[in-house]
Amino acid sequence: MKEIKFIKLNQEKWKKIEEAASIKGSDTDKLASSFLEVTDDLAYARTFYPDSQAVRYLNALSASLHEKLYKYTWNKKGYFKNFFLTELPLVFYSARKEMALALLLMMVAVSIGALSTFNDDYFVRLILGDRYVAMTMENIEKGDPMAVYKKMNQADMFLGITLNNLRVSFLAFAGGILFSFGSIYVLFVNGVLIGTFFSFLYQQNVFADAMLIVWLHGTIEIASITVAGAAGFVIGKGILFPGTYSRATSFRVRSKNAALMILGIAPLIIMAGFIESFVTRYTGMHWIIKLTIIAASLIFSVTYFYFYPAQIAKRVRNTNE
Repeated sequence: MKEIKFIKLNQEKWKKIEEAASIKGSDTDKLASSFLEVTDDLAYARTFYPDSQAVRYLNALSASLHEKLYKYTWNKKGYFKNFFLTELPLVFYSARKEMALALLLMMVAVSIGALSTFNDDYFVRLILGDRYVAMTMENIEKGDPMAVYKKMNQADMFLGITLNNLRVSFLAFAGGILFSFGSIYVLFVNGVLIGTFFSFLYQQNVFADAMLIVWLHGTIEIASITVAGAAGFVIGKGILFPGTYSRATSFRVRSKNAALMILGIAPLIIMAGFIESFVTRYTGMHWIIKLTIIAASLIFSVTYFYFYPAQIAKRVRNTNE
């Protein structure tokens, strides 16, 4: 299709979108639907008419819709419900490639940590530290390998763990400014740590018990850190691959999306800290209760970060049809 025909077929739709977006108090769902529709048209134009008038126009229109979309939602009644059920899932959907990449990197790092532990007896001490290894070995001998979760006062533990996990997530997010290398580093280090930790416990024949204890809080915690790394990749992509945006505009738009991702996972990080401090310490819980909590956390994470965003994106695309 020639560019002139593409413009003629869509210019009336684009005009209506511009007019609707200019009205104060525009419906957020319609704005979101229009934004997705325009970005789809922009992707098509970039592919077949690079550096064309259509690309420049759609580029400006999509940026304008993006600004209006988030400006209106902050002032909309029932914002928090709308944010977590619509706006944030749409952001996750737009970052689905970065989230898949972050998950893949984490899995590779876990594998490296596991293989290194199995092939080098000193590696576990290098990663976990002599003191932690000695403490865990002592706890294993006492018949309570995960006793470390019982040593601190619950409130102090909750505050310390939550602040640390928020710090790690922020570093994974902010590392995107370093062309994503900072985010890669944070994800890689945490992945190696996980792989090393569980491989060490496997060598000590307490793997199954440890899995049912650590993943009580670890499921949501690691999922959230992975999303934080993906947010860093979103920033890095805005710097490295601005597309038809100016680099400054690309950085601004993608940084806003990345910031929303971090804002969205903050409650989950707090929840993980609460579970680790107040629930994980009860290592004697029946395995069915443990497995239920882990399964519920896993189903929620996979659904909310991956499947639900795709459904919301499909719904808003159909809003104007």
